[in-house]
Amino acid sequence: MMTLLAQAEAPIQAATTAAPTQTQDRLTTATESVARLFGSFDALAKPETLLKNIQELPIVLAGVFLAAGLVCLLSGFRLYKGVVIVVALITGLVVGFQLGHQVGAELIVSTCLAILLAVIAWPLMKYAVAIAGGMAGAFFGANTWVGLMSALEQPQAAASTPEPWVGALIGLLTFGLLSFIVFELAVVLFTSVSGSVLAVLGSVALLLQLDGVRDNLTRHLTEKPFILPLLVVVPAVVGLVIQQQRGGLRPPQKTEKSGKKVYLSEAA
Repeated sequence: MMTLLAQAEAPIQAATTAAPTQTQDRLTTATESVARLFGSFDALAKPETLLKNIQELPIVLAGVFLAAGLVCLLSGFRLYKGVVIVVALITGLVVGFQLGHQVGAELIVSTCLAILLAVIAWPLMKYAVAIAGGMAGAFFGANTWVGLMSALEQPQAAASTPEPWVGALIGLLTFGLLSFIVFELAVVLFTSVSGSVLAVLGSVALLLQLDGVRDNLTRHLTEKPFILPLLVVVPAVVGLVIQQQRGGLRPPQKTEKSGKKVYLSEAA
């Protein structure tokens, strides 16, 4: 009787042990996909690597990227605090995954660092906006610089690779300083850029799941590297215009009681 009970309990224990392992593996895969996707400032200038990383993105996460990107494009100036928290979480995942890889605990280190940065960003929101804006500017500047240099270089110098850090530094300083000088403009700019990147990456990830679209889309994006940056710039400009029309760039208004000037995004 004891032998039969032991044999019956063995499959149950095996199934119970396998479930957490599968969940942990899925979380590790999702974290690794996000870390690789945002691990380079000039990701848009490397379509082959970017498409490979996008294909590994879970379909649920791709849908989340698309939805979050559309929200940022349409109402980013009203929800900029949430956008900053998301940027802090992604930054923590990327940096934590690279650090955790050294000790063999990618999921734990990346999760802890992501939560830590998100918690710190909340009370230091003004400085977090400057950092998030600088990162968005670095991403935009690096890809723009590499794209321009690749288009302007001579055929005999085609083997040389433009340095992305030049454009990244220009974008970092420009967007970062704007965050302190013209706060509303910086918020609208970085939410538009961030929302465009998330929406485009999520859309491409979902399209790559379709068998009839995958091959043609991959071929076009790989053969013509300027398409991906163009797909990001156009929605970013559209989002900038939409947010401006909805009051994102209006000057600060005085409150009726205290007379203190308050930004519309902060009042909302």
